[in-house]
This record gives sequence, structure tokens and C-alpha cells, in this order.
Amino acid sequence: MSKKTITKRKQEHIKAILKDPEIERYQSGFDKVHLIHRGLPELDFTKIDTSTVFLDKTVSFPLLISSMTGGADKNLIEINKNLALAAEKQQIALAVGSQRSMIVDKDAEQSFKLRQFAPNIPLIANMGAVQLNYDYGIEQAQKMVDILEADALYLHLNPLQEIIQPEGNTNFSNLAEKIANLNEQLSVPIILKEVGCGLSDKDIKLGISAGITWFDTSGRGGTSWSRIEAHRNEPSPIDKAKLGNLFQDWGLTTIQVLEIAKKHQDKANFIASGGIRTGIDMVKSVIMGGRICGMARPFLKPAMGSSAKVEQHIQCIHKQYRVSQFLLGASKTVDLFLNKALITSNNK
Repeated sequence: MSKKTITKRKQEHIKAILKDPEIERYQSGFDKVHLIHRGLPELDFTKIDTSTVFLDKTVSFPLLISSMTGGADKNLIEINKNLALAAEKQQIALAVGSQRSMIVDKDAEQSFKLRQFAPNIPLIANMGAVQLNYDYGIEQAQKMVDILEADALYLHLNPLQEIIQPEGNTNFSNLAEKIANLNEQLSVPIILKEVGCGLSDKDIKLGISAGITWFDTSGRGGTSWSRIEAHRNEPSPIDKAKLGNLFQDWGLTTIQVLEIAKKHQDKANFIASGGIRTGIDMVKSVIMGGRICGMARPFLKPAMGSSAKVEQHIQCIHKQYRVSQFLLGASKTVDLFLNKALITSNNK
């Protein structure tokens, strides 16, 4: 794929997200999870500890700014810089968008050289797993990790997006074996991540058998990449635009994946993402087994403005999380994790 094509695609993704409010699906299901309020929490709000450890680094609360973008264009470089500066200031984790662009175009490397702005926080590199069937391997993956100076590598799984994408790669055969081989060679842990359709029990089992110990749920209900790619298709005899809209709500929700994940908690760790939009959603996710919680789209517009605007949004979510934790009578984030006593029994 050419440098021009990748850059154009990145810009089209951002344009679609900004112009089409229905890309945000509002179907995460977190409203169906009911927390048990404590009128007598027996805690001092000022002493609530929201911190946790992620990839061997302490973060202020379990928030990860999930993968969005990156590339050679000035605005893409600026977005990632603003995200990195804000994440470092607020001491939360950050994942970058697909780094395939930097393999095709050396100029795109600049948007992924973020350790200079974020020396202390967890940073996650990003490559499409399907690229392992298209001549990518340890050399490219390690370069992505090295440029970012990353603590882990996302291998994102996006079969639906690739089918709808005009220039999509659709050969997902025999990937588990290649993931296992890459996992043995790479210098940092691999995190398997869907991009908005969730992970099934079979997916998680395949990942575990490949040696993977971290998974990102990325369930449906938030940003629909199927609908985003629909914007990039011209009408044709087989109308991919209509196909993209038809499948815009395909998949498992984050809540459904977290329920599936409970049986694998002894072998793997889970990042909850997909439709998480508030600190309350985050608390619910941690209670249901998420070690960390990912959000992406809510930070796009702030990142197009300044790092200060990103910081303001992080601070807002952090306050929501802290208040929720306090009202549940949990003095530390660890007190929330898999604590079924904090939710009502009629969560169906």
C-alpha cells in the first residue's frame, strides 16, 4: 500500500468520526449493570486511592487512552503529541493507532516517537494481526515497539473492518500459530485486541494457547469501525457502504466479553474497552474483571485542540471514577476488582 493511500485513509477515518454522530452507537449496555450505593461508606473521600499497576507501572487510575491514529501529516503528529503530554501529566496509559504507516512511510515515525513526551507511563504499540499474513513479522513488529519505546504491542483483530475497507486485507487464516511465533520473539508482551466487535470464548482460548496473557475486549456499543469504513466506499454492484451500515452493530458487547472472561481470569488479564464513556462505566468494568479501561473517541476532539483540553477530559473522568469508588465504599481500586458484592443480583 502506498504512502499516499495510508495517509488518505487516516484522514478519512477522522473526518468520518467527526461528521457522523451515528458512528457512536450508545449500545454498550453499562446502564443495565446496577451498583449498590453506600449511604454510610465509612471513608474519607480525600483519602480514596484510585491508583493501580499496569504493565509494571503505576497509573493514577485504570484509564488507557486507546488507539486512534498516527502518520506523517502534521495534524496526526500533533494529535499523538497532545495525547502523550496529557497522559504523562495525568499518569495514565496510552496506546497509539496502527503503526503500519511508519513501515510504509519513514516520515510517519515522528508521530510515534512519544517516549520523549511520556517518559513514565505505559505506552502500547500497535499492528494489525492480519499483517502477519501479508509479509509482516518480527522485524516490523519490533521496529514499531522500538520507535515508540513501548511496554507492550497491540495485535489488533479487525476482520469485519477489513472486509468493509476498500483496500482491506481479508486473509485471517492460520493466524494463531503466527501470533504464537511472534510472541516468543518479541521483546515485550503482546495484547490481543478486537476493534469494536468483542472477543469470543474461542478467541480467548486460541490466544491463551498461543501464549498470550493480555486481551482487550473492545466490545460493540461504542465506535463502529464498520460504519466508519462505510463512509469510504463508493457505490458498486456489491455495495460495501450498505454492508458496512448493516453490520455496524455486529458482535459482543464489552459486558458480554467480560462475563466470558471470568472463566479465564486465572490465565489471563483483560482490558475493558468498547463503549466505555464515563468513570462510572470504568468502575463497573473493573468490578466485572477489567484490569484497565480503554477509551478512544472521547479524546479525539480534545487532542485536535491541545494537550490541556485532553487533560481536562481525563480529570473529569478521574473525578467520576473517584466519586463512584467512594460511593461504593471501596477505599482502593483493588477493592473493586471482581467484587460481585458491589452490584445487584438482577443484572440481566
